[in-house]
Amino acid sequence: MNKPTNQRAWLLVLPVLVAVAFSAIIPLMTVVNYSVQDILGPEQRVFVGTEWFRKVLRDPELHGALRRQLGFSLAVLALEIPLGVALALVLPKEGRAASVCLVLLGLPLLIPFNVVGTIWQIFARGDIGLFGVVINALGVEYNYTANALDAWLTVLLMDVWHWTPLVALLCYAGLRAIPEAYYQAARIDGASAWATFRFIQLPRLRGVLTIAVLLRFMDSFMIYTEPFVLTGGGPGNATTFLSQYLTRLAVGQFDLGPAAAFSLVYFLVILLLSYIFYTAMTASTSAAGSKEAR
Repeated sequence: MNKPTNQRAWLLVLPVLVAVAFSAIIPLMTVVNYSVQDILGPEQRVFVGTEWFRKVLRDPELHGALRRQLGFSLAVLALEIPLGVALALVLPKEGRAASVCLVLLGLPLLIPFNVVGTIWQIFARGDIGLFGVVINALGVEYNYTANALDAWLTVLLMDVWHWTPLVALLCYAGLRAIPEAYYQAARIDGASAWATFRFIQLPRLRGVLTIAVLLRFMDSFMIYTEPFVLTGGGPGNATTFLSQYLTRLAVGQFDLGPAAAFSLVYFLVILLLSYIFYTAMTASTSAAGSKEAR
């Protein structure tokens, strides 16, 4: 018998399609349109083909921003993933203490991005900020407004403070999903804490860590508000990342054509790198699963 098809189900999907069209597809097509034209005025446009793409790809400032962005994103992953896992391991497993710790841990995630930048702008000042005063009191010359390395490290530390709780909460949920029978078997076999983590907890966290790595990489690669509020991209270009370069190109210089071309390149770079991360981590997870099954 042929099963009847109910086409009315598409009506339930239609509102989502309309929302996506107006919020994503139409703006994307507008950017594509700007990327191949030279906007001379409200009604004056000249088709230039791929000229803007060649221009932005040869821009040395873009190359510098890309290097800083990649270094920042890799540093974020290298710090936040291990710290998040470590925090998840030491959190209480149940009871009121677990609830209190989870709430306190998640507080930085509730703070708006511009407020985070403002907090660290004051916190890291060498004259009135607690962090800056303590660092200077230890004999270390610290000034994030004048020293490029200090500025870069301050932005990195700010991001670690802001987003490590997200990784910790994801890992905590993954740890709580591990059946107690695995831990009982480990205790019977006399496994150490390190062996339990290596052979039970870490393999079971691979899926959660894949999500955490992808989320943190994509978000750190698009970071804008926090470093803009904290340092304004300075000193010099020390903390000028790709998003700030794009904003300066589009808003500061009003070069809509090059800005549109660069935004498409930016989008494709994020998509490509995220795909590489996802493919590598899912392949690792599948290999580990097959090994465990054997």
